[in-house]
This record gives sequence, structure tokens and C-alpha cells, in this order.
Amino acid sequence: MNDQADALRNKMTRANTTSEKNREINTKVIAVVSGKGGVGKSNFVVNFSLGLQNSKKRVLIIDLDIGMANIDILLGQTSTYSIVDMIQKEMSIWSVIENGPSGLSYIAGGSGLADIFEMDSGKADFFYRQIESLTKEFDYIFFDMGAGVTSSSFHFLLSSHEVILVTTPEPTSITDAYGMVKYINLKEPELPISMIVNRARSTKDGKHTSQNVLNVTKRFLNKDIRFLATLPDDEVVWKAVRAQQPFYLYAPRSKASQAIQKAVDRYLLDGVKGNESKSIQSFLSKLKGFIVQ
Repeated sequence: MNDQADALRNKMTRANTTSEKNREINTKVIAVVSGKGGVGKSNFVVNFSLGLQNSKKRVLIIDLDIGMANIDILLGQTSTYSIVDMIQKEMSIWSVIENGPSGLSYIAGGSGLADIFEMDSGKADFFYRQIESLTKEFDYIFFDMGAGVTSSSFHFLLSSHEVILVTTPEPTSITDAYGMVKYINLKEPELPISMIVNRARSTKDGKHTSQNVLNVTKRFLNKDIRFLATLPDDEVVWKAVRAQQPFYLYAPRSKASQAIQKAVDRYLLDGVKGNESKSIQSFLSKLKGFIVQ
């Protein structure tokens, strides 16, 4: 098991060019959430991450979706271990990281996922050390959170550097998305939030939905949300899911894949403009503070 972990770590190290080694890597931790289930949140995480990988970024997805942990299925992979195994059996995080398509790294959720949000001090300290060992190995770490997020898991979301909120044009989805923003803003008003409108019938439909949410959150919460992208209601997405392949790879020229690439390009451009310094240490510092409370 240790040999397997060392092999994965050495492979990632060799993949870094000399120029990458000389630059400081500020790992950004991003929580992806939705107000309700069934909006395509996990599918977005997978394909957006593949888009970032295609842009020469190193990405790790950690599946924290209680009850619907399906990142490995969407990737067409069979996972040997999960994040639950890591904590319960005190395994190295490098032993549970799986290799997905295009070099994408992920950690499966597994059964009993709710237990990791109720860790005792010993398990929590072990978890912190494992996450800290990822320093300088990834540009982005995505937490695929459960729909709505439970009170016990909310500290992971609030400790992240940024939240990406996935919604659809459906009225119930919009209402739940606003509720999510309201709760986040109450607990951590400075936490940046970006929004994805998924399954839009047209670009106009997506922009209308996003503008409604942005206007309401600004008016009633005095909270500015960044609109990131509209993703179309493309039949290719469902075909790819049935084939257990990410649509970004299944049909790279589809409308959905092109929309993901535009979202990635915009996200990276905004990141350069912001030039924010993030680190795993800053995430862990906040997380420890929330858990102590």
C-alpha cells in the first residue's frame, strides 16, 4: 500500500516541469454546492476539472457528497479505497487518490461518509496531516459537497477559499440556491461565491436566471456573486452519463463541452486578474477554528 502511495506521489513529482518547480504553487480549495439535488453538480465538477487539467492545471476532486457519492461512476472508474477508508483505517491520502482520465486525480466518497464530519480530535489531526501533505502538489482541490449541505459538513464549505454554486432555471432550484447563498452569507460574508446555471434551454434563459439571482442577493443580502457560465441542456450530457464517460471527453465538440471550456477560460482569466494567494494551510487554519467552535 505504501509502495502504491509512493508511486503515485513520484509520478506527480516527475510530471512537474522545472519551471513549475521554481514557481510557488498556491493551492485553491473550492467547495461546489447546490441548493437542491439533481441539478448536475457532480457532473459539472468532473467536466470542469477536466477542462482545468486540459489547461495544464493539476486538479484533485474529493467526493464529500453524502448519499450520492458518484464521482468515480461519472469518470467510469472503479475505486479501491475512499476518503472514509483513509480516516477510519488511517491510510495515507496518497493511497486513496485514484488516477482518472487525462491525469485527473480524485478520492471517492464511499459509504459511511457522514462519519468523517463527526471526527474526534485524533481522527481530525490525522485528517489535517493528510490534507497538508498535498501542499504544492495540486493547483485546485474541489470538494463535491452534498446537495444542501448538512450542518455538520458546513465547516468544510465555510473553510474553502471559494464556493461554486450550481443551479438550474427551475424556480425550486433558484429558490434553494438563494437559500444557500443566504446561509453562507450569514456565517461567512466574505466568502466568494460563483454561480453556474446548468441545463439552460438557451443562453438567454441562463442569463435571465443568473440576473434574477444576482439582483436578489445584492438587494436583500448586499452580496455580490460572480456569474461564471451557462451550461446548455444538451442531450450529449445524458448520453455520456449512460456511457459512464465525462461529456468533455465523450463529445469534445458538443455545446456542453464548449460551454465548459469557456467557463474554464473565464475562470482562469479572472484568477489571473485577482492574483489571490491561497494555500492549503489557510484552509486548514479556518477548518480547525470551525471544528473547535
